Amino acid sequence: MASLHILSGGAAHGLVTSVKPTFQAIVGLDIEGEFGAVGIMAGKLRGGAAADMVILTAALIADLARENFVVASSVKDIGVVETALAVRAGDPPVAAPDGPALREALRAADAIFVPDTKASTAGIHVASVLAKLGIDHEVADRLKIFPNGATAMRKLAASNAARPIGCTQATEIIATEGVTLSAALPKGYELTTVYTAAVAIKSGTPERAQVLIDLLGGAEQRHLRTLAGFLEV
Repeated sequence: MASLHILSGGAAHGLVTSVKPTFQAIVGLDIEGEFGAVGIMAGKLRGGAAADMVILTAALIADLARENFVVASSVKDIGVVETALAVRAGDPPVAAPDGPALREALRAADAIFVPDTKASTAGIHVASVLAKLGIDHEVADRLKIFPNGATAMRKLAASNAARPIGCTQATEIIATEGVTLSAALPKGYELTTVYTAAVAIKSGTPERAQVLIDLLGGAEQRHLRTLAGFLEV
């Protein structure tokens, strides 16, 4: 079966997987995707990587539309994703209703699993939160940094640390077996990110790419977006 090629932030991996059977039934194409830190995915598209569509943050999609890498008329918001705390399945949940509680939760962890702190949406935010809490230097040697949130969560699930914790986007936590979403980051430290899809200018099958975009953001798939951890825009 021929495939539609996408470049996507890791936050959308679970949702794309859930709509794949419907997409295949409609257009007869498989989906081949590369999922990772949004900055890296945008860089791949700018660098000439083959792609029919992209799913990235709304801000990055807007930049790519201005730069003529995606079709402006195809742009569609998919949903909003919160950045949240994760624990291993079976570990006690971590409550962080405010800044002091969040500080103590992170200080109490002996390993903190996070995505790329320079290229991923959640990782950049985690770095800023640690600095805002004044504990960035204190916990630096406990940070376990991985290329994307999905990898970070798989490593958290397999960790043999005594008190590990993770922080990435809620959709990546929900999609990973062996970890549990514990709590969204509290007010003043929260991050909600709008994810948006668009057809790549150089797509070989733009009409079919648009079908997938309409599926991902359509009203009929709202329940799948909710299950995957997306909030409505």
